[in-house]
Amino acid sequence: MTVTNRQSGTNVHEVADGIYRINTPVQIVGAQGFSFNQYLILDDQPLLFHTGPRRMFPLVREAAASVLPIEKLRYIAFSHVEADECGSLNEWLAAAPQSSPLCGAVAALVSIEDLADRAPRALADGEAISLGSRIVRWLDTPHLPHAWECGVLFEESTGTLLCGDLLTQPGADLPALTESDILGPSEAFRHAMDYYSHTRHAGPLLDKLIATAPTTLACMHGSAWRGDGAKLLRELAGALSGA
Repeated sequence: MTVTNRQSGTNVHEVADGIYRINTPVQIVGAQGFSFNQYLILDDQPLLFHTGPRRMFPLVREAAASVLPIEKLRYIAFSHVEADECGSLNEWLAAAPQSSPLCGAVAALVSIEDLADRAPRALADGEAISLGSRIVRWLDTPHLPHAWECGVLFEESTGTLLCGDLLTQPGADLPALTESDILGPSEAFRHAMDYYSHTRHAGPLLDKLIATAPTTLACMHGSAWRGDGAKLLRELAGALSGA
């Protein structure tokens, strides 16, 4: 792990081959510690998944620049429209002049075509694009865990599922990559915060993600996880069915 900003604790760790987790721990007044993660995929056309909040842009940019020249970024991607997902989208577009937003078709239609300073590359459910030697595939997950436009990206060569808020873990001092239980902490947090949408379609949507058989789950908050991702997602589906 490389700490890129000692004051904030922002750090970078390679969680899968050529995929880097950028992490900034935070303390929320009156609450437990928390963290924000972004994921940088290296290739001919590098991709950043999650931008971080707008005020966190200098920290995330500094961290990303420790891995590659920022101007080489080609895609700025995210799961859904929320400050920590795409709050600094336009700052990234300005810093990387050849880049464009990458998101699901619904996000492009209802928000990003207006909010972003450049037109987005909108992906349909199941659509894949090449970054060079890698393929990433967009999977719609409407209202899972929240937002109509929600979706995830699957990087095929490493089996990495960039799964957004699905397995959010509280805590500011967690390992970058773990094989330990993350479902227990994330379920405790979900029950306390009630931030899932309670969609009736969670089961079929999770079945679609299970079919990718991921070996790394790139979570937006907390540790990234390595192991039998299909098994963990089936356990999440079981927990949600009893919610």
